[in-house]
Amino acid sequence: PDPDIKTNDTIRLDLTTGKILDYAKFEAGNTVMISGGNNIGRVGTITHREKHPGSFEIVHVKDAAGHAFNTRLENVCVIGKGNQPWISLPKGNGVKLSIIEDRAQRMSKAKK
Repeated sequence: PDPDIKTNDTIRLDLTTGKILDYAKFEAGNTVMISGGNNIGRVGTITHREKHPGSFEIVHVKDAAGHAFNTRLENVCVIGKGNQPWISLPKGNGVKLSIIEDRAQRMSKAKK
């Protein structure tokens, strides 16, 4: 194991050889996907990490539309370095629409 890889970092693994190809640190500026909680499925970049000893650590994330949200550390998974994700993103690039935006989008699809 690489001594630079710490807890919450993400690695790219070659399945045939079992070797680590690359890794992404859990730090501000890297692309993340939310895997639990109310923000599940959202994609954004880490802006800040709050440490609360004896309680939950909070991660501040900003998505591509400029919306900022917070979630627990356990719900966050790094998916790429900088703004380049290592995986293909879901429809809408992981941006959660507001209720009004979602309704307008559905109405425009229904008219077609």
